[in-house]
Amino acid sequence: MKQLSYQVRFGIAMVLLSATTYFIHYLIFRDLHHIFIYFLGDIAFVFIEVLLVTVIIHNILDEREKASRLEKLNTVIGVFFSETGTELLTYFSNLDPNLEKIRQDLLVQKTWTEKEFSLVLSRLKNYTYQVSPGKLDIDRIRDYLSGKRDFLLMMMENPNLMEHENFTELLRALFHLAEELKFRTQFAELPDSDIAHIAGDIDRAYAMLVNEWLAYMGHLKDNFPYFFSLALRTNPFDRKATVIVSS
Repeated sequence: MKQLSYQVRFGIAMVLLSATTYFIHYLIFRDLHHIFIYFLGDIAFVFIEVLLVTVIIHNILDEREKASRLEKLNTVIGVFFSETGTELLTYFSNLDPNLEKIRQDLLVQKTWTEKEFSLVLSRLKNYTYQVSPGKLDIDRIRDYLSGKRDFLLMMMENPNLMEHENFTELLRALFHLAEELKFRTQFAELPDSDIAHIAGDIDRAYAMLVNEWLAYMGHLKDNFPYFFSLALRTNPFDRKATVIVSS
């Protein structure tokens, strides 16, 4: 209310100063004709000024702000894949018995354009991401995610992720998987239904990881060729890549 009161008082003061200035002009020159000419001319220009400020300049500033937010967001996503995302992709994909069906699509090339990234993402929508429950080393996954808990929590608290719903959902999927494993201690005695449930949680996170990784690779290709070159050499789907997976 105090802020509104100040704005009202300020507005009234500006109007009174304007009226006083016009009145002084009339007292000096006694020429209402020119006063109205300039008055109408100033009013006419106000509409152009509003257009410039609220539409053109505002849009320019908004685009610059959006680009800045996107850059910060992709920096955070880059830290995620460097710290844990690439390792998880490597491990999950090694558990996928049907990986060969899509491996070629995931061997990103230096020559790929934005259109090719989009085509791959579109084709992968029809793929069923499914790890083999019998190959799961649940103790290993639990220990790994437990060790990354603080890092994932820090990522969730980053304000730059608020506008990226898909990546936020990926982090939630990993948190959910970590929580599922946290409350299970005797994995050797788990019934098949529980193993299948955990495998399903991994499948969900696996699918999200692939999509976010491809989108991030596209960003690197367009904006940071030196980081993109490193990402190509550590491609988790390339058998020749130099990814080191934590044991």
